[in-house]
Amino acid sequence: MEWIVRPAFAVCLLAATLATPPAWAADVVTDAMQAAYVPYRAALFRTNSKAQAESEQAIAQARAQWQALSERYAARPPAPYDRDPGFAAALKQVDDVYAKAQAQIADKRLPDAHATLEEARDRMADLRRRNGVIVFSDHMNAYHEEMEQALNEGARILAQPGGMLALAGQAGVLDYLGRRLRSEAPATLAGDAEFGSLVDAVQSSVAALRGAIARQDEAAVRDALGKLKSPYSRLFLKFG
Repeated sequence: MEWIVRPAFAVCLLAATLATPPAWAADVVTDAMQAAYVPYRAALFRTNSKAQAESEQAIAQARAQWQALSERYAARPPAPYDRDPGFAAALKQVDDVYAKAQAQIADKRLPDAHATLEEARDRMADLRRRNGVIVFSDHMNAYHEEMEQALNEGARILAQPGGMLALAGQAGVLDYLGRRLRSEAPATLAGDAEFGSLVDAVQSSVAALRGAIARQDEAAVRDALGKLKSPYSRLFLKFG
């Protein structure tokens, strides 16, 4: 039963979060954070694909850009972060994650570095959230969280009594969040043909999963679960 309740709760929680009046990257700090997010995404992608040299380059760029942001804004952040007493500490926490990941990459422990880098995404999102800032990356993160849940728990859920029904609920959440990747995209992305194509691929992967569940085809469900990550990763690397 908890498998069915969890996706429904996730939708309610997300809707409540996104109903908060946002600041759409209208401040210099958020813009700087989003610019620094580009090499961060590359570092995540490269460590996941086990590309050693590219991972070293990406993490060096990500850390350098983040440190430049910190040096400029940590002491006296402008609005809306100026009322956050933990702002400087949050920037330091992200840099600590980068430092740890950089050491792991140097030791050729790319899977460990990838897992470490995931923490930075959560810390950045929390910093924005508590200051009332929502960006497109937050919608990408919401989808990623539920996708990872499906990837990590899908096979186990499917093997349980009522598992197909429970997984149908989870696929419904993915469908909802996948649609938001299009509806919540800023104008600069919405009109981009490549963005549209990559979002189509994400939505198609979810549609394939839902179709397999509807047919009660367990083998097809397992196959569709395994094909969720690739289209998301391509979208994340370029636009996430």
